Amino acid sequence: MMKTILIANPKGGCGKTTLSVNIAGYLANRGKPVALLDMDRQQSAALWSETRPDDLPPVSTLKFNMAQSSPYKWLVVDSAAGLSGSNLAHSLINRASYIIVPITPSLFDLHASRDFLQALLEEKKVRKSRCHIGVVGMRMDSRTRAAQALEFFLSSLDLPVLAHLRETQVYVNAAFEGKSLFDLPHHLAERDLDQWSPLLGWLEKA
Repeated sequence: MMKTILIANPKGGCGKTTLSVNIAGYLANRGKPVALLDMDRQQSAALWSETRPDDLPPVSTLKFNMAQSSPYKWLVVDSAAGLSGSNLAHSLINRASYIIVPITPSLFDLHASRDFLQALLEEKKVRKSRCHIGVVGMRMDSRTRAAQALEFFLSSLDLPVLAHLRETQVYVNAAFEGKSLFDLPHHLAERDLDQWSPLLGWLEKA
């Protein structure tokens, strides 16, 4: 049975594609058959996959109508901005094994994400916890006031903060080459890989 990781937040520019391609790259490097489903209008994740060098562990790109019958064990969905409340949104949420919500360090982004997170929790209750939901702080240092605000914001929603990922050119430079952090020499991404450890541990255990 295929496991689906849905990267979702109705707000644009919050780091969905960065999360999507790096999670796909991690799974590929673990020897997992993985595909990306890029639902964003800009198709950045699909372009990343097409750019990916042939000598790296493969990440395939799927169209939405192919996902159900695909031979892959893992599907990473880079959802579109504005995905909320539609039949498509409910379909994706109902099929997801994991939902990861990226949030950037902004008061406006926190409040824009509130309704979506509450809706996800309602979906989770209906599905009797068959879906695991977590949040990732994007372009955020865990020692900052923004990180503390995120933790406080989520405390009433009973959702875990899986990681705080800093803003760095490492992600940008890797993406230009169709690579993830997990394809780079360890010394180039060591600090950032450490930040990913809690998120990856959650994926492995959930």
